[in-house]
Amino acid sequence: MNPLVQVQDLAKVFDVSAPWLNRVIERKPRQFVHAVDGVSFSIERGKTLALVGESGCGKSTVARLLVGLYGPTRGSVRFDGQDTQTALTGPAARALHRRMQMIFQDPYASLNPRWKVRDIVGEPLREHGLVSDEAALKRQVGELLASVGLAPADMEKFPHQFSGGQRQRISIARALATQPEFLVCDEPTSALDVSVQAQVLNIMKDLQRERGLTYLFISHNLAVVRHVSDQVGVMYLGRLVELADRDALFSTPRHPYTRMLLDAIPDIGMTGRARTPVQGEVPNPLNPPSGCAFHPRCPHANARCSAERPALANFQGIQVACHAVAEGRLAATAVVAAAGA
Repeated sequence: MNPLVQVQDLAKVFDVSAPWLNRVIERKPRQFVHAVDGVSFSIERGKTLALVGESGCGKSTVARLLVGLYGPTRGSVRFDGQDTQTALTGPAARALHRRMQMIFQDPYASLNPRWKVRDIVGEPLREHGLVSDEAALKRQVGELLASVGLAPADMEKFPHQFSGGQRQRISIARALATQPEFLVCDEPTSALDVSVQAQVLNIMKDLQRERGLTYLFISHNLAVVRHVSDQVGVMYLGRLVELADRDALFSTPRHPYTRMLLDAIPDIGMTGRARTPVQGEVPNPLNPPSGCAFHPRCPHANARCSAERPALANFQGIQVACHAVAEGRLAATAVVAAAGA
């Protein structure tokens, strides 16, 4: 069976140059950020791919590229065999928008404070001509709110009358209004308390089972990712450095950056596992390191790592972009140490 979503060599470059006159006076060249740089993956129907990484690694840019909020600089996104860039600029755009929706990070900013919940959740229904009259709209909105654990009567309230977790449920109800097949979830729980996060994630998993939804789930929280994902892609400075099934990634992480992320998870079980934290910060994307972007922070880096950029390649069912893994320089014991995460 063909994947529902196929992403091939996706790239997005942003021009962040100063205004022309400033550049002339200060004799500065134009500046570009490679926010996403050659990312490829696919998502099977009914499955969840999670993209993880530190802030600024390009996860949210990938999310916006997939739903058409940004146009790609290079590469392609295919949805159900259809090139989305072509479809979104033609007559098929409305039908495609119905089938793919997005849930945003901040439930406080993504809901219009002047609209009642009835109008917020009902807007996609009206926009796509899915309801014939006001009675049908109210009935549909009530059903959507009930599906995310809210009361139909809540449709007469305004967003400020709800907590953060309830607002995010409203966002999910709005995204479900057009009966989409694919949801892009851009850190949908990062603004919520931990106890509320679990409730929202469980609602999303229940909805996936009931409706056969496919998710791209963006997060920097590996504990959340472990709960919701089938596959995990680890991003660093705009590129995928590891792509694997969830269980394989958490039990035998290959890339040093993945191990660093796993070592950052609190060891609640106090297993006494060895930790080798990697120091340093994400490099400035305006001036990325040569070779492997992670080499300034990597304890296993050598001269080849600083000179040659590794390609994403298959190693025992896991895709990894790392010279140390390819050359067998990473000891198996290090993998076992990180596996206790």
